[in-house]
Amino acid sequence: MSLSPAQCRAARALIEWSRDDLAEKAGVAVRTISDFESGRREPIRATVTMIRSSLEAAGVIFVDENGEGPGVRLRKGA
Repeated sequence: MSLSPAQCRAARALIEWSRDDLAEKAGVAVRTISDFESGRREPIRATVTMIRSSLEAAGVIFVDENGEGPGVRLRKGA
């Protein structure tokens, strides 16, 4: 499961979550979210999985690289 810092920031914006909101839902430290989104540090795979899963549960769909770059969108009805 991959997730870029930009996708994480964009996903939070789509569902109007703060870093605190995401940290709480994913069960990780706010500093982990901050460091990841700013590119200061790449979390371990399990942490990225928890972050991504929390965002997906809230209605975010991650679009993989398709020649135009990775992205995010909201699930219909979310």
